[in-house]
Order: sequence, then C-alpha cells, then structure tokens
Amino acid sequence: MLGAVALASVLALTATACDSGDANADGQATASASADDDGKITIPDDIKDRLKEHGIDLDKWKNGAWKDWDKDDWLREAQDYINPIIKGLWDPDRMREAEDPDRGVDDSDLSDDQGVTDPTPEAVDAAAVPATYHANAPEAGKVFFDSPEGTMVCSATVVQDPAHPGKSNLVWTAGHCVHAGKNGGWYRNIAFVPSYNDAGKSAEELQTATKEEAAPYGVWWGDWAQTSDQWIEQGGQTGGDGAPYDFAVIHVTPEEGGSGKSLEETVGSALPVDFAAPAVTKVKSITATGYPAAAPYDGQKLYQCQDKPGRLSLNATDPTMYRIGCTMTGGSSGGGWVATGSNGKPALVSNTSIGPVDAGWLAGPRLGEVAKGVYDSVSEKFAGQ
Repeated sequence: MLGAVALASVLALTATACDSGDANADGQATASASADDDGKITIPDDIKDRLKEHGIDLDKWKNGAWKDWDKDDWLREAQDYINPIIKGLWDPDRMREAEDPDRGVDDSDLSDDQGVTDPTPEAVDAAAVPATYHANAPEAGKVFFDSPEGTMVCSATVVQDPAHPGKSNLVWTAGHCVHAGKNGGWYRNIAFVPSYNDAGKSAEELQTATKEEAAPYGVWWGDWAQTSDQWIEQGGQTGGDGAPYDFAVIHVTPEEGGSGKSLEETVGSALPVDFAAPAVTKVKSITATGYPAAAPYDGQKLYQCQDKPGRLSLNATDPTMYRIGCTMTGGSSGGGWVATGSNGKPALVSNTSIGPVDAGWLAGPRLGEVAKGVYDSVSEKFAGQ
C-alpha cells in the first residue's frame, strides 16, 4: 500500500526560460491591438480607455514603457489583462535569447505533503522530435513573454475551441507562463509561435535565421489570457505553491493580420482537451512535449517524454497531480501532456508545471472543473467573433 512520502527533491518551476508570467471571463473588451504598415499601433477606442484607466500611454508603451515593473503599475487582477501588439518586437534574436531563471527551493518548502504520493519515478530520457516539427507535433509551440527578470519562454499547445470548431485561436499553457502568481501580476508582450524552429536548426544556425525560419507559421499575440484564481492567489515561482492549478488558456491573434485564417487552420491541427480523464492510476501512458531550455538543453529544439504517470500530492487539500519520469528542464513548462482521453482518442490532459532543479521528473495538474471553467470562459468570450 502506497502512503504519503516526503519529497526529497528540490522543486522549481520548470518555467525555464520563463525569464520572469491572468485572465478574465466577464466579457470585458479584449486588449488586442494592431499595427499599420508604418508600424503605428492602432487600437479600438474602448481599449484606449482601459489603458488610460491604468495610466498607460500606448505610444510610450510601444517605445519601452512596458519595461517599467513598478509594483503599483504591475496589473494583477484577472480583468486587468492588457497586451497590445508591438509589431516586430519578437524577432529571431529576441526569441532565441529567451531564458529560464532556474530558481530552486529548500526541501522545507514541501513540508505540507500530506496526500498520496507514489515513489519517485525513474528518469526517462527526453527524445528529440524529428524535424520538421510541424509534421510530427503540429500543435506544439513556444510562448514568449517579458517579466521583471527579462525575456522568458515557455512551451504551449494549440487546442480546440468549442465555439469555433475547426477554427480555434486557443493555446494551452501553464499559469506561471502568463501570470506571476501571488507576488506579481500579468506578464507582458505575451506571444505564441507555433512550430518554433520547425527545421530543427542548431543554436548556431539560428544565429542567422530569418523570422520565417524561426517562426514559419507566424507570431500570434495573446489578446486575452486566463488562468485560475488559485494560481493568482497562491502561485509561487518555486516550491510548488499553486501547482495543482497551474494552467492557462490564451486567445491569440496574428501579429501581421494574416490571411484571415485561424491558428488551427494555419497549423492544420488542434488537440481536444479532456476534463474527465481517467484517474492517475488508470492512465497507461502520457506523452509530454516541450522546448527545454535549461542545461543541458538550449531551448531551440523540441523534445518529448513518454511514461506511465504516478501520483504527486503537495498537500491533502489540493488535487493530486500527474508525475512522470522525464529529463526535460525549464522552458518545457506549459507544454502539453497527451493521453488517451475518456472517449478513447488522444487528448490534452495536463501541462508541465513543476520538476526538480536537477531534472529527472515532471509534474502537471489534473484538469477538472476549475480548468474547464478557465477554458470555457475564454471560448465564450470570443464566441460571437
């Protein structure tokens, strides 16, 4: 019989490359913006009014005012999400240089482990996804954002939108990839790049890569994001605080305006999300996908781990998490976990949230009613558009 065991490993958010990361369901105006050919940002009047309410001058924001992380100006609440497009900000160099802060914690931070936790899984070596990535994992990509610590990166997955079948603009990632949790607010300049570095070029080759080579399916800005209230209130950069609720949904729009096609139409695929996946002990296998950025990886290539999950409980009052053996490191945070769903077909059932500093395993939240509420809210917000 398996009982609770103390976690000897030191945990850190695998938000690696998450250099420094909220959402709303009340139907307020989205904070999207577009850029004209001359680079001048134009946004709807209602959005301008919201920006003014927060003391944000759009021209100054575009010219670097977003770098001011004064606590009084760091928007925190769900309805505060604002993310105007800054055309050209995410160029190949900026994307390539995004990093993970690689924060660690003491074992004492895990002293509340009172639930059922299975023995630490054996490490599973991450396997490189063959290029082109679009042919082998078309839903996978990277989320880039700016934080007080600098330029950060996470992994993410294109998921289906029940309000727009076959035409989804929804992306699933970790909550800590969009919002800093209890000690901060929304991250800035959040953008998704599907099939980043699709050809699997080396870091050296990417030094001279064009934007089309780094982002062959475009840069998609988050015009709305939502994470759980639990992550906003409890989430911490280290120690696992808020990890059972560490998920987020981003609604995106193309930086360049595009051809009018949705994200799903552009990449040709989107995964369903299963909020009624089997219990941890009944899942035979989970595949986690992501772009690990902390050593020994460099964040430029896509990897996967496959393993039978075990249980991880950080405390007795929060939902038990999935845990698998995997050597992926920071930067893989937010990447999708796929298993056979309740209908017998592949579906997203979790995302990478936490792991030990020295790698070896990853843990992700089980997706229940709270996660479904976040997902449905974002879908419904854009249902009529």
